[in-house]
Amino acid sequence: MNKLFKIRLKKGDSVVVRIGKHKGKIGKVLATHPKENKVTVEGVNIVKKHQKPNKQYPQGGIIEITKPIDVSKVGLQDPTTKKATRIGYKVSKEGDKIRVAKASGKEIK
Repeated sequence: MNKLFKIRLKKGDSVVVRIGKHKGKIGKVLATHPKENKVTVEGVNIVKKHQKPNKQYPQGGIIEITKPIDVSKVGLQDPTTKKATRIGYKVSKEGDKIRVAKASGKEIK
């Protein structure tokens, strides 16, 4: 049984890569993988895969795939400074839980 990790990033969030060969790149989260504690970010960690012909790729050949990257290597892009920030939570007056950028205190849409 794999542990489910609490990933605070959501699909569609704009993130900045903090560590690794893609450091400084900005992209949108395409998918989250809580069981592996990873997220897939567009334009980051693209690998080439040798694909045998099948129904999806009748020609086969070498295709490019976006692989997941560890959550700890990315940070949410702050709405004001455009730098990486951590995510916190606040409860609104109506009782809704709101995601907040730790660096600026701004609400995350």
